[in-house]
Amino acid sequence: MDSLLFAIGVAVAVFCSGIAGLKLHDLLPEKHAPERSRDMIGAISGLLGLLLALVLGTLVGSAYGLYAQQKAEIETLSARSLQLDSALEAFGPEGQLGRDGLRKAMTQSYEKIWGRASAENDAMDVKAVVTGSKGLDRFLESLQPKTDAQKQALATANAAATQIEQTRILMNLQLASGLNWPMLAVVVCWSMLLFCGYGLVSPVNATVVASLALGAIAIASAIFLIIELTNPYVGLIRPSPGPIIETLKALGT
Repeated sequence: MDSLLFAIGVAVAVFCSGIAGLKLHDLLPEKHAPERSRDMIGAISGLLGLLLALVLGTLVGSAYGLYAQQKAEIETLSARSLQLDSALEAFGPEGQLGRDGLRKAMTQSYEKIWGRASAENDAMDVKAVVTGSKGLDRFLESLQPKTDAQKQALATANAAATQIEQTRILMNLQLASGLNWPMLAVVVCWSMLLFCGYGLVSPVNATVVASLALGAIAIASAIFLIIELTNPYVGLIRPSPGPIIETLKALGT
């Protein structure tokens, strides 16, 4: 919701900049009239438009890259969890406690991230992940294989557990970098200057005002996407919980 409110604020600011340009068009004295400087204003507006398109496109692409990476890592995490469960099952009755803990951890993660309107802070905390990983490592170290099959199962479980730990830590560290707010602020300022320039060289009529409004909404929607995709678990646009749900079904929860 914060991202939506911020985007609405950006839309209002950009639109007001365009309206300010329209007002300046009528207020400027004759020797500073926009008609006398239309070429220069057009050139600067073109430059701003090019810079805005490049940087805004880069930010959207970078944000989507993070979102897609998180989605892929959720799928990897689900697959490794099933591998760990299968290995513990193959180990024998001694591995049942680990299987129960795995199901519980998966269920809690699902509830914290997708079971609420917004993910809990500790669900994205690296320290909590490390603590949970130590508990899993201690359990696996406590297992004493007696047969070759159990040794193989334990080796598979250790490999899967290591990959799960690495994936979860990597996911949280990626999210910790956060959004580049200074760059986003520069983009908003460029948008306001650009729309002000458009207003300077445009007549005042309903079509121009409507065009400014639609353009402001387009800029705001891009800003909204950047914020949402950079914080994929706390906004309106979240990765699908499908892989986690299917994993929980396979685990028997």
